[in-house]
Amino acid sequence: MTDTAFPDLPALLATQRAACRTEPMPSEALRRQWLGALQRFLHDHRDALCEAIARDYGHRSRHETMLTEVMPALKEIEHALSHLRSWMKPRRRAVDRMAFGLARNQVIPQPLGVVGVIVPWNFPVNLSFAPLAVILAAGNRAMVKMSENSRALAALLVKEMPAYLPTDVVAFVDETGGVGPAFSQLPFNHLLFTGSANTGRSVMASAARNLCPVTLELGGRSPALVCPDFDLRLAAERILYTKCLNAGQICTTVDHVFVPRDRVQDFVAMAREIVPARYASLESRDYTSIISPTAWRRLVDALDEAQARGATVIPLLPGAARDEAGHRIAPHLVVDAPADCALMQREIFGPILPVIGYDAIDTVVNTINAGPHPLAFYPFTHDQTLLRSLLERVMSGGVSVNDALFHVAQADLPFGGVGESGMGHYHGREGFETFSKLRPVFHQARWATTGLLVPPYGRRVEQLIEFILPRRKRM
Repeated sequence: MTDTAFPDLPALLATQRAACRTEPMPSEALRRQWLGALQRFLHDHRDALCEAIARDYGHRSRHETMLTEVMPALKEIEHALSHLRSWMKPRRRAVDRMAFGLARNQVIPQPLGVVGVIVPWNFPVNLSFAPLAVILAAGNRAMVKMSENSRALAALLVKEMPAYLPTDVVAFVDETGGVGPAFSQLPFNHLLFTGSANTGRSVMASAARNLCPVTLELGGRSPALVCPDFDLRLAAERILYTKCLNAGQICTTVDHVFVPRDRVQDFVAMAREIVPARYASLESRDYTSIISPTAWRRLVDALDEAQARGATVIPLLPGAARDEAGHRIAPHLVVDAPADCALMQREIFGPILPVIGYDAIDTVVNTINAGPHPLAFYPFTHDQTLLRSLLERVMSGGVSVNDALFHVAQADLPFGGVGESGMGHYHGREGFETFSKLRPVFHQARWATTGLLVPPYGRRVEQLIEFILPRRKRM
């Protein structure tokens, strides 16, 4: 991909700010028009989007792109269209006892202005269009910076989107080198970043100079816990589906799995049956490449380190387990990985699944809680008492019970991390509110009696205070 000129980011931001001033409160009809344009673009260009992403990856299954990117993005847009009117309505609030007469309170959701979006390479359509659904529903304009690993897709978006939405509404920006730091330093009204925790720290520091609020969607080592009561085969099928999807390059994938110690070898045997039934070999058209040679090398080195230090490394496909030229790597299980090896110390972000045997669930809970809060937690159990205990004791950004990943695909559930896995939420109503100013408005009554409150204070004010003070309630 040939580099293009460095974009004039301040000029683009100034153009969008001018549009915001011209139309500070876009009508419902205009917002619907914007959302409809996003829909049409995705429908019109779905094949081109799949092809561009496949070029950026080296190989990526068309079906995976449709299932994990185009369809979820369309669902987010449809959800926003379905609920837009109710989201936009002013909300009535109770009037405080200090307000006399017919005073009333409202909360009015209003656009923030221009929102910056920094998009990662792993789901570049989903993670740009799903936020855009709620950003535009809230009446904002948006600048969207694509990843340096999404050059083919960025070229498509930069070229084709202006025919659907003008750049003073939505502008895609290619990463031609050094764009990311400059982008995060712009004085946006809000900045959404999805990516690694280390880069997230830099983005937040840059945004802080402008007092720009941020939503950070980061990552972390999201665990699955298979409890003794749950069918192990069913758990293995669901966990391995998630782990192999996009070759494990998902921030909310199962990073590692806790299995009862006496069932670890059963889990391994099941995995050896399940994965080859889905992917005949490393060359399967349904199996996705690792995004870059650098990422491929990191995963291979981590596997080799764990094996050299005594872990059992188990490739799950017949034939070659590695293809350096195509930067592909077969799904692997790793048993008895040292606690301080790379696979156990950082987010894996690949098709490698450490299997950890446990004797007591309390030990698992303590192990998870000893580290940063994960972006997701995946308990597998039908025991409702145990589940309630796990949900209360293990904090995470989100949870899927008896499956993995699917909480992310629910348009009406907020998505976001906690602690080192992120801050803030988007998707659905919570996304609309994230990108809105929920503006409090107090309407004083025409015949208000606030004159009683002005000096000089006297007996009448004392009586008024006694009347207004909340009564002590019986416990």
